Amino acid sequence: MTITEKIGQRLVGGFPGTEMSEEFIHLVKEYKIGNVILFQHNVESSEQLLRLCRSIRELITRETGRRPFITIDQEGGGVTRLPREAVNVPGAMALAATGDPENAYRAALLTARELRAFGIDFNLAPSVDVNCNPENPIIGVRSFGDTPEQVERYALAALRGYEEGGVLCSAKHFPGHGDSAMDTHVSLPCIDKPLEELEKMELRPFQALIDAGCPAVTTTHILFPQLEPDNLPATMSRRIITGLLKERMGFGGLVISDCMEMDAIAKYYGSAQGTVKAMAAGVDLVFISHTPSVLEQTALAVRAALEAGELSMEEMDASVEKILACKVRIDGEPAGEPGRPEAMAEAAALRQASLTLVDGTIPAAGKRPFFCGCADYRAGLVSNQGSGAATFPEFMAARLGGKGLVTSKDPGPEEIQAAVEAAQGSTAIFVCTYNGHLFSGQLELVRALRTLGIPMAVTALRNPYDLRQMPEGVGAVAAWDYAEPTLEALVPVLAGKTVPKGRLPVALGGRS
Repeated sequence: MTITEKIGQRLVGGFPGTEMSEEFIHLVKEYKIGNVILFQHNVESSEQLLRLCRSIRELITRETGRRPFITIDQEGGGVTRLPREAVNVPGAMALAATGDPENAYRAALLTARELRAFGIDFNLAPSVDVNCNPENPIIGVRSFGDTPEQVERYALAALRGYEEGGVLCSAKHFPGHGDSAMDTHVSLPCIDKPLEELEKMELRPFQALIDAGCPAVTTTHILFPQLEPDNLPATMSRRIITGLLKERMGFGGLVISDCMEMDAIAKYYGSAQGTVKAMAAGVDLVFISHTPSVLEQTALAVRAALEAGELSMEEMDASVEKILACKVRIDGEPAGEPGRPEAMAEAAALRQASLTLVDGTIPAAGKRPFFCGCADYRAGLVSNQGSGAATFPEFMAARLGGKGLVTSKDPGPEEIQAAVEAAQGSTAIFVCTYNGHLFSGQLELVRALRTLGIPMAVTALRNPYDLRQMPEGVGAVAAWDYAEPTLEALVPVLAGKTVPKGRLPVALGGRS
């Protein structure tokens, strides 16, 4: 292989739109880019996605002589990329709320089969972060829980499902993103813990998956000053990637980066030079997920570093060998049919089983129910864009009658007072929250509506931590994500026809 071809095998690129752009096609031809990541903005329908994956596979195989990894973040819940008519399973914490790790296996197997039907062979999941910080703005429901034991049980089950389904998966975000109070997409967080403390919490699920043969581990762009004193995030630290992950923990699979265009890297180090440092640290597969021009700069920077001796050609060859060995393990061709009715039904059953009555009871809706709360919005840059689907208030009012009022995600006093006036005379009040523990106006709205004395319930449509601050007498339901299938699953619950059977998988500070 030429140097250009070797570098191309170690890079993963993305592009805007539902077809490959001319700029991206040029990069594949000129720089032999060997792998692709897909996002929601690349997906329009099942038919289109199948065509797109076929065209990616044909182009890259023809230009590089090797088939590509086609990767995707299909965690489930709020981080899904597949179209609505495909099978989209609940997220990690929702699956943990079912109380049965086998459901994590079933969800992973469903996902793997769905991805293979499109010709996608590498899922960037599961998250094995322990969500030990409830104020974490980006992990939350993407985690299986707040103890390493629980995360380990469910993540091992998910690994088994992906393996059986025939796709590669990656444990993320090493060495742990669960105790961060900031999002690496927009900042450079710091977790100031010694190794001994990390080994008791964050590293335990990673070690369990490594021991079970997980094919890949994804790094995080977080500073761990007690592991790496030179002000380098984990992705760029040889002490962490080679010293800790490979040597101390014994990982011999693919080490892959989180996106190098995130602000934690791009703003503080530069994506191209950050990639050079990541490869020097021991990262095998590096993601430049969005911008073709940045991908080109990165390929050139890696080549210059190799020619200057800043990167080892021996390590380059070893990484390429690992990548190609993994590509041999997977088929890459579409297999099966997406959106099968029986698979859709199984995903719906998992979602229904995840709904959790955290506290109190759900009041009867009566003849004049009032539904209130914010619309779906992008909770973090990894999450989907706001779906544009019907909001909780509109969706429920259309099915259960009464009135629906959509608020902003952080309502102020005037908006709250307007909601209180609109709710007067209702037979029951149903409010949704969406990260209300981070946007206090949502919880102020709940408290203000409670003063009316009308029977009331609140549904948390992402993190359940919103529900730890409910006023006395308010029914509290955890639903885990703001997706239309979840709203559909909630209809019989709020109509009083079914009672949620899920169990709260994290502590809420008094409620657990």
